[in-house]
Amino acid sequence: MSTHKLRPVSSGAEKHRWWKECVVYQIYPASFLDTNGDGWGDIPGITKKLDYLRDLGVDVIWLSPIYKSPKIDMGYDISDYEDIDPMYGTLADVDHLIQEMKSRRMKLMMDLVVNHTSDQHTWFLESRSSITSSKRDWYIWKKPKFNADGNRQPPNNWAQILGEANSAWTWDEATQEYYLSLFTPEQPDLNWENPAVRLAVHDILRFWLDRGASGFRMDVINLISKVQSFPDANITVPSHKYQPADKYFANGPRMHEYLRELRKEVLNKYDTITVGEMPFVRDEDEIIRIVGTQSESLHMIFAFDLVDIDNEPGNFKYSLYPFNARDIKKIVNRLQRLMIERDGWNSIFCENHDQPRSVTRYCDDSDEWRAMGAKLLSMMQTTLSGTLYVYQGEELGMRNVPLSWGPEEYKDIESVNLFKKYKEMYPNDTSKMAEARKVLQRKARDNARTPVQWDSSPHAGFTSPSAIPWMRVNDDYKAINAAAQLELSNSPKEISIHAFWKKALANRKEHKTVLIYGDFQLVDDMHEQIFAYKRFDTKETWVVVLNFSGETVEWQGLGELKVNKWVMGNYDEGSLEKKVKSRALELRPWEGLLGICE
Repeated sequence: MSTHKLRPVSSGAEKHRWWKECVVYQIYPASFLDTNGDGWGDIPGITKKLDYLRDLGVDVIWLSPIYKSPKIDMGYDISDYEDIDPMYGTLADVDHLIQEMKSRRMKLMMDLVVNHTSDQHTWFLESRSSITSSKRDWYIWKKPKFNADGNRQPPNNWAQILGEANSAWTWDEATQEYYLSLFTPEQPDLNWENPAVRLAVHDILRFWLDRGASGFRMDVINLISKVQSFPDANITVPSHKYQPADKYFANGPRMHEYLRELRKEVLNKYDTITVGEMPFVRDEDEIIRIVGTQSESLHMIFAFDLVDIDNEPGNFKYSLYPFNARDIKKIVNRLQRLMIERDGWNSIFCENHDQPRSVTRYCDDSDEWRAMGAKLLSMMQTTLSGTLYVYQGEELGMRNVPLSWGPEEYKDIESVNLFKKYKEMYPNDTSKMAEARKVLQRKARDNARTPVQWDSSPHAGFTSPSAIPWMRVNDDYKAINAAAQLELSNSPKEISIHAFWKKALANRKEHKTVLIYGDFQLVDDMHEQIFAYKRFDTKETWVVVLNFSGETVEWQGLGELKVNKWVMGNYDEGSLEKKVKSRALELRPWEGLLGICE
């Protein structure tokens, strides 16, 4: 068993912050609730469900982008940061949402996407209008290279992030130069080296903070600084012409300077919550430079270690790499210990709009075991130190789309590009196309973007019966929906997934001193099926035992810990007292237990 020195828990104001204790609920607006029958979720739909969210235990709502956008990448290609896309509503709708949230003591977190804009943004339209444009250097433009045969080539061999076979550079015929577009050709990267760009970004933050927003989730914010020599990337995928280049475009030389500038010039003047999406960050020193108490940067980042667990080594996303409880506990332990020992702060999450459904990924989403697995994941997340992020539908145990769905049902640009790549590489190979369908059914971002399943009516109550949803509703909505779970009697024998989440969130807040701010230590750290740990401070100790397997396990790993009472379990809670009497625990498939020790 691993050991470490107990970290005393401070009750000082410098340790306790509202943004550490809050529950953040992410909403993907297109798929949340449609109130006008056009098949797209909207802002009034969010306002309509505020009581539902508040009752669950939500304090902060994080909205994926609702700004004006051509939606090549579902709103992450923004054409106007200070207006709302008509698909979602109006600025007045957002003002009303904020007002209604404040009346319920809730806060709004906006999604800040400022590594790139849409190619339809007025900044870029002006930038590409002429090489002498006053906004030409608001984006990253480079002259072409030419090979030995005189054929035009991109400035370097960087690969596009959402289309690995494509160049990260897009040719502009009118001005005869390339612009950097790491995600899609329609998403040109801003040039943060230009002070005018940074000032414009500061103005965007002020616009929303002054309007009543309380913070930002910052999209790929660690890509804002690039190595300015723009060298070729090492050849790590020999079969591809263009190569992964995060070494040169992520965590660049001026990233910390830019983030500290955001804090000093804008964020410090407001009471905010900030979280950075930072792919390609693996170095612990780098992480602490961002989220450490003294960093003057961001409050926390999303560490992707857990959601990359089933990627092949080398971080290839579209693969199905095997893992077990030892892999999960290794990741969680490293991040928990890192923040405790070095005075940083974690974000806790298993799902978001870019990830498949967690019950499918980490557990067994069959009809027999889905509820147990969803509750198991709830128990884990609600008992770890860090700010907790819940994704829409996670509280219902929503799962991935069926394997029977064809390519036409996948709407995400990343999925579309992967299907296209397979067709080009294996035009007559049906087995390869079946492989593509299998991996996308497990890993595609589309899995998180199906409409929220509110009830068993047509389209799961997401939109009117006569409308056509922008994306197909998961076929299981008649059995898996909010109304069905809310109508359960919630007897002691088995409560719904929603009720379990509600209870677990309330317990987390009631015992925040130990469950949010307390210390963390693994218990029986070598077991391949059981993930167990204790949360403790100078006054009390809690223990969490999670069976991450579909088998019944006889476990005797508590050691010197003596459980006084099992407070929660994801099976029938009437059986919890029986478990106290035995040192050996019989843990059923996907069973989770939370107990207080003597």
